[in-house]
Amino acid sequence: MLSVMTVSLLFNHTANAKTILILGDSISAGYGINVEQGWVAKLQQRLNQKYPKQHQVINASVSGETTGGALARLPKLLNTYKPQIVVIELGGNDALRGQPPAGIQNNLIRLVNLSKNSKAQPILLGMKIPPNYGSAYSKAFEATFQQVAKTQQVKFVPFFLDGIAGNNTLMQTDLIHPAAVAQTRLLDNAWPSIIQTLR
Repeated sequence: MLSVMTVSLLFNHTANAKTILILGDSISAGYGINVEQGWVAKLQQRLNQKYPKQHQVINASVSGETTGGALARLPKLLNTYKPQIVVIELGGNDALRGQPPAGIQNNLIRLVNLSKNSKAQPILLGMKIPPNYGSAYSKAFEATFQQVAKTQQVKFVPFFLDGIAGNNTLMQTDLIHPAAVAQTRLLDNAWPSIIQTLR
C-alpha cells in the first residue's frame, strides 16, 4: 500500500509559500538508494536553504507507476495536499510495457488538466527510451512529451536524465535507474523550471 512521503514538515503558511507535489515513478521514488539521497529529498533541502521554512515537497512517487496508475491516484492527492505545483515524472514504465504513444500522451494531458483544474501549475519532465525499442517507437515516445508541453503550454524539461543516461558511472547496475551520485544532477535538471514556477 502506498504511503505518501512528506519530505519535510518545515512549512510556514506565508503568502508566498507553496506545496510541490512530485508525481513520479521509481526515478523519483528513489529506487535502489536511500530516500534521503534522492533528488526529491535534495529538492526540499535546497528549498529550505534558499527559502527557510516556506515550501513543502510531497513525494507521491511510486516505483513501477504508469501514467494510468497516476491518473487514478491524482484526484485524491490534489484534494488532500492542495499543491500549487505538480511535477509530473512519468511515462517510462508505459514505454517499457509497449503502450502506444498516443495513449501515453492522452494520459499526460489528463494529468496536466487535472492539475490545472485544481489551480496547480504542472511541470512536465520529459523522458526518452533507448533505440533498441525501435527507432520509430523511441522517436514517437519522445515526441509525446514535446507535444503535450506545446499543446498544454506547461513548463517542460525535455529530458530529465540529460547528462546521466548512457553514463554507466552515474547509473545503478541495472543501467535503468540513476545512482545516488546522479541525484544532484537530476535536481539540477528540474530546478530551473521549478524555481521559475515558484517565482
